[in-house]
Amino acid sequence: MMEHGGNIYTASRKTGIPERRIVDFSASINPLGLSASARIAMSRQTALLGHYPEPYAEGLIGQISHMLGLNSQSIICGNGSTELIYLIPRVLKPNHVLVAAPTFSEYEKACRMSSAVKVVHYKLSKKNDFDIDTNVFIAHMKGISGATKPDSKLTGSLAFLCNPNNPTGRIVRKDAVLRIAEAAKRLKCYLVVDEAFIDFCPGESIALEVAGNPYLMVLRSLTKFYALAGLRLGYGIFPQAVADMLRKMKEPWTINRLAAAAGSASMKDTTYQKRSLKTMDEEKLFMEEKFKKIGIRYLPSRANYYLLQIDHAHEVVRALEEKGILVRDCSNFNGLDKTYIRVAVRSRKENSRLIREVARLCRE
Repeated sequence: MMEHGGNIYTASRKTGIPERRIVDFSASINPLGLSASARIAMSRQTALLGHYPEPYAEGLIGQISHMLGLNSQSIICGNGSTELIYLIPRVLKPNHVLVAAPTFSEYEKACRMSSAVKVVHYKLSKKNDFDIDTNVFIAHMKGISGATKPDSKLTGSLAFLCNPNNPTGRIVRKDAVLRIAEAAKRLKCYLVVDEAFIDFCPGESIALEVAGNPYLMVLRSLTKFYALAGLRLGYGIFPQAVADMLRKMKEPWTINRLAAAAGSASMKDTTYQKRSLKTMDEEKLFMEEKFKKIGIRYLPSRANYYLLQIDHAHEVVRALEEKGILVRDCSNFNGLDKTYIRVAVRSRKENSRLIREVARLCRE
């Protein structure tokens, strides 16, 4: 239950509460759920489920290419962006990797599984709201780039930047990310910018900058904003040379027909997108007001989740679980301690219930 959020199945077995009755704040998924257009698109695919999907989701890649104005050969779809997080180090084989702390744990895990890599942590400061300092990040990139051995069989250095960062919800503004990307190019350090939650921050993506930078990669997820977590769907935008290497090592048929159809329909649904952003703004305002009222320490967030600090967080997590409410215990994030939990932003009814239960537990 601590490794990742979203495990309603283990929680159901543990508590005896049916899966459908568990309210999951541990996974940060759009509370509106699947769009109507995605449901219709999937229903039209059922007659074709006896046939293989496209080997590499070529049709979906074509749509993404058209929507973003990018070369389709620079785009690779994955079974969630996590598939691509594991593919990148497996192919590039870096010998030095930079990750922030705290941040998404799969970066480090993927690198350690793929090669004999040395992982360098950029420890973020609580005093600065765990914000990433552009100059410090660049200095760390310079450090790992200088440590690369020219005669190594490995390809050199790789840095991961999660933006907005998970689990803090803090964002590095676009102009600052571009500074980091330019530094990566100069230092010849590969930079992966994971924009899994960027749809909640319109205008901050740097996806269109990849074409001009041979060391920049951008990952996007369709599971968060479009509520496709159970279908698993994401994509990456890569420099042409990197895309060619990744494509040679990628397994075929990892994107099923339902996922491709739902993703395609969702990205076209501007009404759903606008409604999602409006709902998120309203619910975040509601939750922040309630956090302040009951004295819960929270980190201002640009994503659809909040990092909370509660002195007896472990007891709160367990007590909520017994009520059928899951929140993310963040004690296993490098750089955080046992006082932190992460909660998603869900519907008004569910958010109200969470606030009510947390307030009660904090009074006890």
